[in-house]
Amino acid sequence: MLEKFFKNWNRKKLKNKKYDFLFDEPLADEYVSLDCETTGLNPKKDEILSIGAVLIKGNKILMRKTFNIFLKPVKNINAESIKIHQIRTVDLENALDPEDAIYQLLDFIGSRPIVGYYIKFDVTIISKYTKKYIGIKLPNDTIEVSTMYYRTRKRTSDYEFIDLKFDTILKNLNIPALGKHDALNDAIMTSMMFLKLKDLTPAKTTFYTN
Repeated sequence: MLEKFFKNWNRKKLKNKKYDFLFDEPLADEYVSLDCETTGLNPKKDEILSIGAVLIKGNKILMRKTFNIFLKPVKNINAESIKIHQIRTVDLENALDPEDAIYQLLDFIGSRPIVGYYIKFDVTIISKYTKKYIGIKLPNDTIEVSTMYYRTRKRTSDYEFIDLKFDTILKNLNIPALGKHDALNDAIMTSMMFLKLKDLTPAKTTFYTN
């Protein structure tokens, strides 16, 4: 009941009614796996440099339904940032204006739940843009693969450490590494994690948060 109230309240703040479809009932068993490369880890001050996403339908990753764009940052990229994401200024020569990029992303995602690895960060930084352009935070439900993975691990005690690093999850699920610090590759690998974990998770529980 409370969730529905907040969803309706958020919907009323939408400045561009073209994007009212974000609040539609999502199609059954469809998801979008998403990843962002950013200038840093502070959503309030850092910027998105690239976004990769892929559509999941049922138990299939639709490789013909991928999304991969670069965004023009307002500030110059510093050297320390480049060491992490490997995106140089020259790589952004044909990048899109952030507003155009976000509109394209919203059209791709629709109202589908968003799957990701530490997806809260991605949604938070994307929401900084959507709030500016359409007046609201990204309203889609999210599914966190590290939480799914954690719940499938057998522990001998409540104090046992569970390694939730991306590479560890890949290895333990026997998923091939496609390359690091590439938004689309990360989104594809995350989608493979999700499909494997979906059947392993007790009672096939979904892990949605707004």
